[in-house]
Amino acid sequence: MNHVIGYQCTTCRRIYPRDVAFLTCPECGIEGILDVLYDYDRIASHISKERLRHDPTPSIWRYLPLLPIEGTMIEDTLRVGMTPLYQARRFQEHTGVHHLYIKDDGVNPTMSLKDRASVLAVMDARERGHDTLCCSSTGNAASSLAGNAARCRCQSVIFVPKRAPMGKLAQLIYFGAILVRVDGDYHDAFSLSQQAIERYGWYNRNAAINPVMVEGKKTVAFEIVEQMQFIAPDYVYVSVGDGCTIAGVYKGFRESHRLGLIEKIPKLIGVQSSGCDPFVRAWKEGKPLQAQPELTLADSIAVGVPRNPQKAMDAVKASSGRWVSVSDALILEAMRRLGQDEGIFVEPAAAAAFAGAMLHQSIPGATPEDTVVVIATGNGLKDTKTALNAVAEPHMIKNNLSDFIAFYHNETQRRKHD
Repeated sequence: MNHVIGYQCTTCRRIYPRDVAFLTCPECGIEGILDVLYDYDRIASHISKERLRHDPTPSIWRYLPLLPIEGTMIEDTLRVGMTPLYQARRFQEHTGVHHLYIKDDGVNPTMSLKDRASVLAVMDARERGHDTLCCSSTGNAASSLAGNAARCRCQSVIFVPKRAPMGKLAQLIYFGAILVRVDGDYHDAFSLSQQAIERYGWYNRNAAINPVMVEGKKTVAFEIVEQMQFIAPDYVYVSVGDGCTIAGVYKGFRESHRLGLIEKIPKLIGVQSSGCDPFVRAWKEGKPLQAQPELTLADSIAVGVPRNPQKAMDAVKASSGRWVSVSDALILEAMRRLGQDEGIFVEPAAAAAFAGAMLHQSIPGATPEDTVVVIATGNGLKDTKTALNAVAEPHMIKNNLSDFIAFYHNETQRRKHD
């Protein structure tokens, strides 16, 4: 049952009825991102600790009362969500905390958290009568839309910037998307996609425009709440590009608190690469976001002109969190250590959140007893070229035992000192 009661502009705070046909506030234009409003009193009769404990649904559809669709066609979708939450065994040594958890969203169908938004987008599009969906993306939203659309017999049209990694392009080509590589950056791809959507009337999956996307992403917070036995962590680290993901994470925890599932909202730590950190700079300087060049190997968060700034800034502020900037060198180190310490392969953008967690003790008030969750937003197979930069070049030996013995001795000694 759809419990949406309306939409509210995050800029001017105007409230609109649930049957509106527009995606952004008519008064504020493209800057007026809308937030979905629900009847939480009605939802409370469908969502509770006891009901969730006994719900066997192995996907985000277990939270259907908190999602803005009717849910009449969800049996057609890929299985998205209910990804594992691991307690770190060794990586926590690099963070200075004793209770570190890893939420691995890289095991979703197309290997990223973006599946949560895309599967909801496809269902919303079908309920509204659309059979073609479009978005611009640095890669993950593209491949997730392509895969989820293919499963539900919909066409996807994807605009990507010139620098999008081939691993991600291979996915969306494989899924049958109409791929448009734009000779420019993410801003250029986004602008062209908006023009095409207006021209052809396609469903707009752009997370910075469509308020439904945050609703899909918030389900990662619901799962963390359940997997931690309804005890909220102290901190949650999230990599940030456009700002939609961290906005969704906050909304999930806020709604969990509103429904009495947790007693507090975790502090959210938004992490960006120092090569492209408009949110961090705006927060430190107390000024509006300024466009920045996209000079980082973490392509999924290389967004010089964030399209969802208000929700992201509000999320960090309302949770009493912070913004953190990390170097590309620390991102590569986090990738390597996470793989070798925990057996989890993440792409650079996901590794940024772990690099941020490695600086946890620099946060005022942080202690070794903090409970910390880091969200791994994307799998390392998305960008194997960069992954190889985080590890040593494979060594070639001759086909004889003596060469192997020498190699093995040197390798084990090197690892002891690593």
